[in-house]
Amino acid sequence: MADHTIIPIHPMNPRSRHITQGKSRAPNRSMYYAMGYEEADFVKPMVGVANGHSTITPCNSGLQKLADAAIAGIEEAGGNAQVFGTPTISDGMAMGTEGMKYSLVSREVIADCIETCVQGQWMDGVLVIGGCDKNMPGGLMGMLRANVPAIYVYGGTILPGRYKDQDLNIVSVFEAVGQNAAGNLSDAELREIEMRAIPGTGSCGGMYTANTMSSAFEALGISLPYSSTMANPHDEKTNSARESAKVLIEAIRKDIKPRDIVTRNSIENAVAVIMATGGSTNAVLHFLAIAHAAGVEWNIDDFERVRVKTPVLCDLKPSGQYLAVDLHRAGGIPQVMKMLLNAGLLHGDCLTITGQTIAEVLEDVPDAPRADQDVIRPIDQPMYAQGHLAILKGNLSPEGCVAKITGLKNPVMTGPARVFDDEQSALQAILDGKIVAGDVMVLRYLGPKGGPGMPEMLAPTGALIGAGLGESVGLITDGRFSGGTWGMVVGHVAPEAAAGGTIALVHEGDSITIDAHTLQLELNVAEDEIAHRRAGWTAPAPRYTRGVQAKFAFNAASASRGAVLDNY
Repeated sequence: MADHTIIPIHPMNPRSRHITQGKSRAPNRSMYYAMGYEEADFVKPMVGVANGHSTITPCNSGLQKLADAAIAGIEEAGGNAQVFGTPTISDGMAMGTEGMKYSLVSREVIADCIETCVQGQWMDGVLVIGGCDKNMPGGLMGMLRANVPAIYVYGGTILPGRYKDQDLNIVSVFEAVGQNAAGNLSDAELREIEMRAIPGTGSCGGMYTANTMSSAFEALGISLPYSSTMANPHDEKTNSARESAKVLIEAIRKDIKPRDIVTRNSIENAVAVIMATGGSTNAVLHFLAIAHAAGVEWNIDDFERVRVKTPVLCDLKPSGQYLAVDLHRAGGIPQVMKMLLNAGLLHGDCLTITGQTIAEVLEDVPDAPRADQDVIRPIDQPMYAQGHLAILKGNLSPEGCVAKITGLKNPVMTGPARVFDDEQSALQAILDGKIVAGDVMVLRYLGPKGGPGMPEMLAPTGALIGAGLGESVGLITDGRFSGGTWGMVVGHVAPEAAAGGTIALVHEGDSITIDAHTLQLELNVAEDEIAHRRAGWTAPAPRYTRGVQAKFAFNAASASRGAVLDNY
């Protein structure tokens, strides 16, 4: 009779995954022997390496060296690395096309990949490596679902391009298109900017979505200190990946799991850092989804609660001057966190993947930023006294929406609606000079269900900035914005048009008020007229009826709930 005694794969973790002892174990182990495993390997932790490397985008084309370093670190620390892939969509390349609708979808696909591989193969831990925007939230959501010891390794930021003694980045290109259309930039100069903006590997260089999420992950404690602002081409990034693997092996020994780290207080820490660094509007959507995956109570109003007490300390693009590499040289995220901690704006007792608390991690970080830099402002001399991601509500968005209000002289306007049911016609109207100062553009049927996939509107907003209309034209949408967007813009309007939200009932020429001081987004039309329009509204037919887009549209929750697919 076969012996079915259960033995752990490795003895160091009391909650280790298991295989069976005796003859019935033979098929299990035979598969490992085929890959070169030896008897001694079966007492080592089996550690997944979720590798987002691809040649689809420069954000991810530099990840293989990090995966190789992580594998070496796992083996050096006494583990076995089990490598599997995760996909990516390049937001920058897909922007303004039908492909952009797959970007948010990819967040869910990445999370599913990680959950499926880690659970299906009974891994003892997982190290996730990613670069482009959705790699981060998708990766963490998968880590939280599996809830085995895990660490995130960010692929690193890109170095700046250079033209006419000015630093360039991906947003420079979108804004240059607007300048060219307005007659303020020649075709030759546009081509020079296009060729020089992205000089190599790494994620988009400002405090856009990728760097926002990496910084937030460092603040959560799920990534190593200083790792979120390192540049992909630099050796310190590779060394950090190797060290991350060794830290993960120790976390397996201590049984430190993602849901021990991602708590209500640690999410509040992450959101405080997002506010202090001037981060992306997408962080609101993603942290709603991350909290859902973690089983943590966190809603859209919590962002406003954190915003009003958190100053903007960093002068970073898109609305400021500097890039992530400049922030790194100035002291990085630990310097920002230490200032927030001293001001009582962080929870210092939150656990990190190292086993230390946030306060212990930051113990040796200076209390104030260095005097020889101006990327990070002193706590008593902030860029802005309050955070920049305001949650607006009103009859146009009763569930809430997100306005990015930094860099604006006056974040209040009332103007006539210019209504578009797709992104492309809105962009063409800007390029053709049909949008003028005082207009409020309404881009709708672009939400989680309506897009589907909630595409980003960097092409229209970049064109507005390039045309000199960034502060004089409002733009509201049930879609999303790139982390590189700034201006008088309001996104994530919920309920969305496809779900019958008020944004679906706006007519050309209606008066709309955006007021970030009173946190209002209002359609200035009588309630009985709105009710009359609602009674005559019918939902449009789905744009997709098969495949991943159809599944996303059918299952997606409201943006105000993170657009998650399992909100049952």
